[in-house]
Amino acid sequence: MRYYLDTSIWLDYYEKRGKNGEEAVKLILKIMERQRVVCFSDYHTIELKRLNYNLEQIAEMLKIVKPHLLRRIHLQRHHFRTSRQLASQRSIPPGDALHALLAKENDATLISRDADFEKLKDLCETKKPENIH
Repeated sequence: MRYYLDTSIWLDYYEKRGKNGEEAVKLILKIMERQRVVCFSDYHTIELKRLNYNLEQIAEMLKIVKPHLLRRIHLQRHHFRTSRQLASQRSIPPGDALHALLAKENDATLISRDADFEKLKDLCETKKPENIH
C-alpha cells in the first residue's frame, strides 16, 4: 500500500499546525510503523519552493520517512497537460488535479483535507489523515 500526502498535510506536520499537525504526525508514524510507502513528487517540491522553503528544509521535512519507504515521483510533460485538462473539466485547481493524477499513476491513496479532492474520487482513493486505520 502506498500513500500520497497532499502538500498541506506535509505542512501541517512540519509547521506543527495544531490538531491538524498532530493528526499528520500520527498518520506518518502509522505509515512508517506499517512499513508502507510514502510518495513525494517533484510537484511537492515546486509547491514548497513557492512557499519559500529551500531544498534543505524540504529534506528536513522528509526525514520522518524512512529512506527505503520514500518513493520519489518525477514529473513529465504529459502530467501537466493532463492535469490542466482535468482541472478545467472539474473546476478545480490544476495542482490538485496533478496530485490526484500522480496518486493514481502510483497506485497510492491520496491523503488530504481539501474538499476539491472530492471531485476526483473516481480517479483515486482519497482520505483524511484521521481516517487511515
